[in-house]
Amino acid sequence: MTVVDSFRRECLATTVDTRLKGDDAAATMDHLKALRGLPQRILVENGSESISKALDRWAYEHQVTLDFSRPGKPTDNPHIESFSGIFRDECLNLLWFLSLYDAREKIEGW
Repeated sequence: MTVVDSFRRECLATTVDTRLKGDDAAATMDHLKALRGLPQRILVENGSESISKALDRWAYEHQVTLDFSRPGKPTDNPHIESFSGIFRDECLNLLWFLSLYDAREKIEGW
């Protein structure tokens, strides 16, 4: 899961795991809240971690609006699509990951 600030055009977080749940997304957002504060709105895709009750609860408790992109419409969120393409080309396609820990270390370093 990647979190990108589209205004500043920077990646704020990458969460690496074999399967992400809504609780993982909420924990990532709590970590970012401690570092950067809260946004008013988050544009999210329709992945299972994004449409979960856990992330919905987190957003409600922190008065953050979740703005969902339309399914199958990557043009709704061009910044993350661009970042994801660069991330795949410059990181994921070039590196071998020996374990989940190794993947986290290498991706964080990238």
